[in-house]
Amino acid sequence: MSATRSLFSRATAALLLVVTVASSATAAAWLHDLTGNWTFAVVTENGTGTPAVTMKQEGEKLTGTYESRMMGARAFAGTVKGDSVNFTLEPNGPDGVALVFKGVVVSADSLRGIVDFGGMGGATFTGTRVK
Repeated sequence: MSATRSLFSRATAALLLVVTVASSATAAAWLHDLTGNWTFAVVTENGTGTPAVTMKQEGEKLTGTYESRMMGARAFAGTVKGDSVNFTLEPNGPDGVALVFKGVVVSADSLRGIVDFGGMGGATFTGTRVK
């Protein structure tokens, strides 16, 4: 009978460990909620743009709108995984290029990263949540 209890105790401990690790992984994946309005500063060799960005996050899924004086309003989609944030603005027409943003969450109200202009140059960006 003692051997059965010992086996049961080890199985219970192993199950608790699996649940704890799974819960920690889920919590890390959803560590940040970027939902809200943001002001970006996109720094290129030709100057700095300050688009308004609206984000909606559901789990790891990120969607939103990017609006700038030069490009108008464009929808985007991407992901948030831990401290990493990535999203893509699709081309605005047959001759347009996709803009790919790859960054990190610095704090609950701050982002920074790089932008790839479809292989035709790039930029850096910072984002600040509008309060």
